[in-house]
Amino acid sequence: MRKIEHIGIAVHDLENSNELFSKLFGQAAYKTEEVASEGVKTSFFMCGPNKIELLEATNENSPIAKFLEKKGEGIHHIAFDVEDIYAEIERLKLEGFTVLNETPKKGADNKLVAFLHPKTTNGVLIELCQEIK
Repeated sequence: MRKIEHIGIAVHDLENSNELFSKLFGQAAYKTEEVASEGVKTSFFMCGPNKIELLEATNENSPIAKFLEKKGEGIHHIAFDVEDIYAEIERLKLEGFTVLNETPKKGADNKLVAFLHPKTTNGVLIELCQEIK
């Protein structure tokens, strides 16, 4: 893992949250997109060299909807940039981590992504991200 790629925050209302975070960071989101396969709309903000991703559920069965129902708004995941997501998945499985999706899938912001189960990471959902080339 090379660096923190972004921090994901689950929100009920992306439009209102974009306004709030625009005021907080003094700038608008640089990107908004929908990942239909995950039932989520996202927006990305820069804060210095760091990225913040806001996530709003687009349907009641999405992972974000379930998270919001159970825990409310707040930090949903921490994403780490990796050079080779396939090798990193294998390494982490050998280390005893539970990988939620062993085959990476297309995520937001032109990334391949995979997640580690929070039960094996002290309650934190970890996302692995690799830039799609």
